[in-house]
Amino acid sequence: MLSVGIIANPASGKDIRRLVAYGTVFDNLEKVNIVRRILLALAATGVERVFFMPDYYGIVPRAVVGLSHRHRLPLEIVTLEMELTATQEDSAQAAAILNQLGVGCIITMGGDGTNRMVAKGCGEVPLLPISTGTNNVFPEMVEGTTAGLAAGVVAGGLVSGPPAILPSKKLIIYKNGLPVDVALVDAVVLIDDFIGSRAVWDAERIRQIIVTRGQAHNIGISSIAGNLEPVGKKEEKGLAVRTGRGNPNVIAPIAPGLIQPVTVQDYKVIDIGEEIEITDVPCLIALDGEREVEVKEGEKASVKLTFDGPRVIDVRGTLREAALSGCFRGENAVEKLAWLKEEE
Repeated sequence: MLSVGIIANPASGKDIRRLVAYGTVFDNLEKVNIVRRILLALAATGVERVFFMPDYYGIVPRAVVGLSHRHRLPLEIVTLEMELTATQEDSAQAAAILNQLGVGCIITMGGDGTNRMVAKGCGEVPLLPISTGTNNVFPEMVEGTTAGLAAGVVAGGLVSGPPAILPSKKLIIYKNGLPVDVALVDAVVLIDDFIGSRAVWDAERIRQIIVTRGQAHNIGISSIAGNLEPVGKKEEKGLAVRTGRGNPNVIAPIAPGLIQPVTVQDYKVIDIGEEIEITDVPCLIALDGEREVEVKEGEKASVKLTFDGPRVIDVRGTLREAALSGCFRGENAVEKLAWLKEEE
C-alpha cells in the first residue's frame, strides 16, 4: 500500500525572533490549508494511506474535516500512535515511527529546527521539506499542490535518485570525543552561559560559525557565511567563520527585518570530513537556530562536516522527471482521478 508521512509542526514560525524582528507569525490555519492541498495531490497520484504526527492544534484532522464537505478522499488517514511531549522531540519520534512503517517519503512543515529533528529519525526515507518556520534555509517555499504531487510520485517509486532525490550535508557535533547532536545548516558557538530563549538573534554573542550551506539571500546566521563566501547545498564543502569584538566588517540579515553588523576575524572553506575545534569554552552551541549543546569549562568540543544528511526530494526535479517519463499522461494517470467524477 502506497503511503506517505506528514510531520507538521504547529509551533514553527512563532519563536522569539518574530518579536525582536519584524517577521510575521506563520498561522496554523494556513498550515491546515497547505495540508488540504497536499492531500488532494497525494490522492491524485494514487497514494492510499497517509500517516501523520498528532499535534495540539490538530493540523491534519482539521484539513481532513475541511475537505470532507466537498470530497471523499480515497485516502486512509492514520494518526501515529505516540506519546506527545509538546517539545521538538515529537518530530524526531514521529520520523522514527514513519521510518519503521516504511513510508515512501515524509513531508515536513516547519523550519530548519523541525527538519533537524526529523533527520534524526527518518533514516533513508526521503524528506520533502515545506517552509513554515522562521529561519528557512533547509526547507523551501513550496506550493502544497506541487509538493503533494512530487511526494506521491516518489512514494510510488515512479522516480528515484538524482535529480529528483538528492543527498544533503550534515554537521556532527562532538563533545569529549563522542557525537552528541547534529545540524543540517549551521552550528553557532555562543558565549552565553545559559540556554534561556533557544533562538539566536544577537550577533555580538557569536564566536564561531560552521555551515553546510550559506547564501546571501538566506535569513539567519548562515547569511553571515553567505555574505563572505557563498556555499551551495550541493557543493562538497562548507565554511568555518570566527567572529569576535572589534570594528564590524560584514552585515547580514540575522532574522526577518533584523540586519546586524558582524565583526569577522577570519574564515575558511572546509572539506567534507574536516573537523573544526571549538576554541571558546565554556560556551553554548546553537544548532540550526536553537541553543542545544552546553560545553563546560575543561570539556572539549568539535564540529565535523559530512555529506550524510537526509535524502531530500527536489520538487522541480521530481516533477520534471515524472513528466518526461509520462507519469501524468494516459489512462492510468486519469484513472487515479476517478474519485473526483464520483463526487460530481
